[in-house]
Amino acid sequence: MIEPSPYLRTTADAYDAVAVRYAEFVRGSLDALPLDRAVLAAFAELVRTSAAGPVAELGCGPGHMTAHLRDLGLDAFGIDLSPVMIDLAREAHPDLRFEVGSMDALDLADGELNGVVSWYSVIHTPPQAIPSYFAEFRRVLAPGGHLLLAFFESEGEPVTAFDHKVTTAYRWPIDELAGLAGEAGFVEVGRMLREPREDERFRRGHLLMRMSE
Repeated sequence: MIEPSPYLRTTADAYDAVAVRYAEFVRGSLDALPLDRAVLAAFAELVRTSAAGPVAELGCGPGHMTAHLRDLGLDAFGIDLSPVMIDLAREAHPDLRFEVGSMDALDLADGELNGVVSWYSVIHTPPQAIPSYFAEFRRVLAPGGHLLLAFFESEGEPVTAFDHKVTTAYRWPIDELAGLAGEAGFVEVGRMLREPREDERFRRGHLLMRMSE
């Protein structure tokens, strides 16, 4: 059995430790974020009008976003590195499927998915490892499938580590992250940059990508 990378163990342990508080923090958070909801709705419409197939939220946390994707008409399920988060997700949403797993080594068949959502879930990944994540997203997506990324944008700076409240995270220039996805075989459909609200520190980036056929 291959041992997970140290940063994966660190991330899982950190989210296990704050899982209950985190679930409380994110509950209802989309209600005050109309632009975020619009990006999610656009992703859902594109997925629904393409080939049939499930959508995986990778790094699903306590399951609130997976449930939102389901409410948008998608056959959605969630995967997260933190066992405690998965327990909370299953308790809160017993009608949905949740599994413990890592985004860099998914227990999914090639081309099994019609969509992937990574909502602030690659933010803890060291920059040098990001290409391997995009390669795994491409492996599990069917041709023409869609990928939605949400992340902290670096606002003109290079990739920058910062003191995320859970564990070290990274802010990315949107063009650089889009370029890495393009190298992995994704075509950009659209992007959205949102300025931080009063209770937020950083600009938010969103990339909507389609896998080349």
